[in-house]
Formats: sequence, structure tokens, C-alpha cells
Amino acid sequence: MKIIMNVEINEGYEKWKQLFLSADAAREKYGIKVLAYGHPKDNENKVYQVLELESMEKMQEAMQDPEIAKARTDAGVNLDTQELVFLVE
Repeated sequence: MKIIMNVEINEGYEKWKQLFLSADAAREKYGIKVLAYGHPKDNENKVYQVLELESMEKMQEAMQDPEIAKARTDAGVNLDTQELVFLVE
């Protein structure tokens, strides 16, 4: 399953990117593969991620992982703005 996730951030893109990349091992543990990430040309405070998931259950487990939750919080992710788009395969 593939999804596009977008969120707004308030700590800056470079900080978000550094913390996002530092969570690679944690994502791997849950079978989450990053296919792409970035932001619109004119808005570094809105980031998009294209992810491939083993299952939605694993994704939900990952979102409850304290390491991943801390990285998201430290990166300034505004969880209230999170949106998911499920891609048809």
C-alpha cells in the first residue's frame, strides 16, 4: 500500500528533514519505506512524504512508537494538520 502524507511544520524544513531522516531505522522496523519527500517550491512549512507500507496496522503501530513520536514532535510537526491520501495500486 502506498500513501501520501502531508503535514505542516513550524521548526523549519532543514530541522524537519534531519529528524525525519534520523528515524529511518524506526520506520524500517515497521515496514515503512520512504519513496519520496519534499515541500512545495513556495512553502517550506508544508511537507509531503510518499510512503510504502506493509499494512495500515503497522503504520498505526509506528505512529505510537515513542521514538517516532519524539522525532515528529522535535521536528515541529503540527499533528492537527496531518492528511493521508491512499494511492490506488
